[in-house]
Amino acid sequence: MIIFRLGRIRAPQGPGIVLLLPFIDHWQRVDLRTRAFNVPPCKLTSKDGAVISMGADVQFRVWDPVLSVMMVKDLIATTRMTAQNAMTKTLLKKSLREIQTEKLRIGEQLLLEINDMTKSWGLEVDRVELTMEAVLQPPQESLMGPLPPVPGLEGLDSTIQQLAAHLFSNTLALTADSVETVNETEPPAAAIATGSARGKPSADELLSAVELFLSEPLVGQVGASYQVNITLPSGARSTYFIDLSSGSGRAGRGLPEGSPDVVLEMSEKDLQDLFLGELRPLSAYMSGRLQVKGDLHVALKLEELLKAMKQRR
Repeated sequence: MIIFRLGRIRAPQGPGIVLLLPFIDHWQRVDLRTRAFNVPPCKLTSKDGAVISMGADVQFRVWDPVLSVMMVKDLIATTRMTAQNAMTKTLLKKSLREIQTEKLRIGEQLLLEINDMTKSWGLEVDRVELTMEAVLQPPQESLMGPLPPVPGLEGLDSTIQQLAAHLFSNTLALTADSVETVNETEPPAAAIATGSARGKPSADELLSAVELFLSEPLVGQVGASYQVNITLPSGARSTYFIDLSSGSGRAGRGLPEGSPDVVLEMSEKDLQDLFLGELRPLSAYMSGRLQVKGDLHVALKLEELLKAMKQRR
């Protein structure tokens, strides 16, 4: 209980019996337990033009009852408005895919932003959980339009063609000074074309292509090592690694150096769908197609690698 005596605030009283002077003391009760409120769903436009209806559930507690009474008149209403503004500002910079797959990370980011505002009010937010009501409009098509077809890969999926085109262009750039070297060395695009006779590249071809997209900024974002156990259609199992814990990162066949942070298990088909953008890590995990041994949050950081591959295609 916060008591004002002749306009002067006194030290917090209670819990228990508190003596008040009639006509002199004015008081206000403050609940120190963890409470919650919801941010009503509002329409937002994401970075890629999608229109969504997004709300949030917020848990908070008062840690300084004096500040909570002196600084704001309606604590919940003010905090709700602060949370809504922070949510709107953050989601406008995200694509629909990022919002759907990184809700936990976005919630943690919002938690820090809201607490920066509310700490001077004697209030601390413990949790922010985003809730997507509906996707009112899908993302807009890229204004650049589709890439032209790659010679020799007509009829294949456009995503495979784009990946092959990127690999082929990188190979040409590295060997522009020696035509003989290009003729003697089979470019990755040709390897993908060979592996795509079945419709999609094999696990070996995909993991070889992944190395082209590794970089120090990506390692800084992920900072983890992954062991990937693949079940082939024949029933055999192959082991690969994606090390994004140091340097510019490494990927290849076999076990990673040291103990991996996360072990992933999936079929070759699911690996193909994952790296070609037809399957999302979170959807694969929720449907049981992706088995995770280790921290799920660290496992979902592989989304950063998939985004890097998509951007550079």
